[in-house]
Amino acid sequence: MDIKVRVWRQAGPADQGRMVTYDVKGISPDASFLEMIDVLNETLILNGDDPIAFDHDCREGICGMCSMVINGVAHGPEKATTTCQLHMRHFSDGDVIDVEPWRARAFPVIKDLVVDRSAFDKIIQAGGYISVPTGTAPDAHATPVPKKDADAAFEAATCIACGACVAACPNGSSMLFTAAKITHLGLMPQGQPERDSRVIDMLQAQDDAGFGGCTNMGECAEVCPKGIPLSLIGRLNSDYRKAIAKH
Repeated sequence: MDIKVRVWRQAGPADQGRMVTYDVKGISPDASFLEMIDVLNETLILNGDDPIAFDHDCREGICGMCSMVINGVAHGPEKATTTCQLHMRHFSDGDVIDVEPWRARAFPVIKDLVVDRSAFDKIIQAGGYISVPTGTAPDAHATPVPKKDADAAFEAATCIACGACVAACPNGSSMLFTAAKITHLGLMPQGQPERDSRVIDMLQAQDDAGFGGCTNMGECAEVCPKGIPLSLIGRLNSDYRKAIAKH
C-alpha cells in the first residue's frame, strides 16, 4: 500500500504545531498502524529528520499508552480497538490519513502525538484505592460477592485509562474514566469503606484537573476500546447524590 499521512508535528508545549504530510510506500496491509508509523520514522531518521514522537508500550491493546486521533476518531475507525491493534487492511491504497494527538485542556501536548495524561493519576490518587487491613489474608470465600456484581465490576475494571473518552468528548470530560474507576471499586465489598468519600474526592480532582463537564453526548462510550458502557456515568451520578446527601 502507498498512502499519504498528515501528522501533527509540534516541537514542544510552547510550539504552535502544524500538520505535515508524508508519503509512506510499500506498507503491508497486515502491518499495524503503529508499525506503519515505525516505518515512516525509520525513513525520517535516515533522511536526518526528527522522528514522530508517539506513545506506545505493550502493543497488545492492554496498557492504554497508544493515543492517536485517526481521521478524526480516537483510536481510528474500528470499534473496540486500540490504535496498536488497528491494522492497515482497514485502509485503502492511496488513502490520505490524518493523525493527531488527544486534544483536551487537561491533556497538554508534550511533543507531536505525545500528551501529558498525568491528570488521570491525580483522579486515581484522590480515591482510586481501598483500605486493606494488615494481618492474615482472609479465606477466598469469606466475603461472598454476587456474580452479577462481580461481572459488572469486572466490566468497569477493564478500563485501560487510555484517554480516548476525553479526546472524543466535545467538552473534554473524563466522566467515563472516573465512572469506571468508581464503579469497579464501589461494587466490591472491599470498596465500601471509602465509597462516599471516593466519589466526592475523585469528582473534585477531575474538576481541579481541568476536565470539562459531562452533558451525556455519548461520544466517550462510542470510542472506548474496552466497551465501557455509558450507564456507568449514571451509576456515578447516583453514588454522588447519595454521598452528598450523607454529608
